[in-house]
Amino acid sequence: MLRRVRAAGKDITLVGTAHVSKQSVELVKSTIEGEKPDAVAVELCDSRYKALKEHKKWQETDISTIIKEGKAYLFLANLILSNFQRKVGAEIGVKPGAEMLEAVKAAEKGGIKVVLADRDIQTTLKRAFALMSLREKFKIAVALISDTFAADIDEEVVEQLKDKDILTEVIEGLAKEAPGVKRVLIDERDSYIAQKILGTGGKKVVAVVGAGHVEGIAKRLGQKRGDTLKALESVPKKRSMLKYVKWVIPMLFAMLIGYGFYARGAGVSLEMLKWWFLINGTLSAIGTAAAFGHPASVIAAFLAAPFTSLNPMVAAGWVAGYVEAKVRKPRVKDFEGLNRLERFRDYWKNSVTRVLLVVVFANLGSTIGTVVALPYLMSLLG
Repeated sequence: MLRRVRAAGKDITLVGTAHVSKQSVELVKSTIEGEKPDAVAVELCDSRYKALKEHKKWQETDISTIIKEGKAYLFLANLILSNFQRKVGAEIGVKPGAEMLEAVKAAEKGGIKVVLADRDIQTTLKRAFALMSLREKFKIAVALISDTFAADIDEEVVEQLKDKDILTEVIEGLAKEAPGVKRVLIDERDSYIAQKILGTGGKKVVAVVGAGHVEGIAKRLGQKRGDTLKALESVPKKRSMLKYVKWVIPMLFAMLIGYGFYARGAGVSLEMLKWWFLINGTLSAIGTAAAFGHPASVIAAFLAAPFTSLNPMVAAGWVAGYVEAKVRKPRVKDFEGLNRLERFRDYWKNSVTRVLLVVVFANLGSTIGTVVALPYLMSLLG
């Protein structure tokens, strides 16, 4: 798919590709060789380019740092997306990103400037998470999991994906349910890539992008610039009320314990403390056990959850995940296996993803524990 655009004194050729298509690889090569442009822009950020070129040195991943920085959810989502793309690529017989690497190779061979035109994948995911509602996050999680872990990929779906990039196809299917996701993953990136193309040197540019982005980029190339690159690279502060709820919980807990002591005596207050500890700790421990966490991680979740639930700055999953990473330190083969996760059981068997699952499930158990425990403490005052 080719689209030619004249904008800002530049002759721009947009090459729309499917990210797992043999035809796309051939089209990219022939277009660059035929056009002989001054610059070639590719829909890659620096981190994705290095991951493709170096086949992702997972051994260098510091899982403990990921947990400490609260990036477990982002890392897990990234893994699910990349493995889904790899799975489809295996069905078609092309490695994901082959057409982008071919574009870079052809440009370098001809001494042509290469521009990595896409926004950093971590920034994109962070903006998506920040702008999505809780309902949208749930719908996307269900869709990603069901698509990723399907036993087989339908042949008709594979044929459809040959004409579009995978991410665009997935997001378009969710657009009605999650408009915030489409805006961040497609619309914003169209604007970002368009601005990067216009910022390249030279008068003749070939831009290699996913087929689903061609029309959006072409439209934005002919418009006045909207958001600046700096604005699109920033991560907005969450507008969710959850950040206030996190502080309400410890305040409510303190008020309940204080009132229990004042109105019913020390015995009731101690009873309330006991049940808060048992309910919160037990459910977090159950979550950790469901992720097949080490017994030490289960104990850590049980002991930490009652306290972390009252501290918005720390999460029970971080504690349990950190213990899991230390007790069952992931091996080199576990990191290398991150590119071969196809079934549910693979995520539980791999030591790296099991650490991430411990973080997720321990936090989920602690959250449920808080929701269950607070009403029960109130009932003890009746």
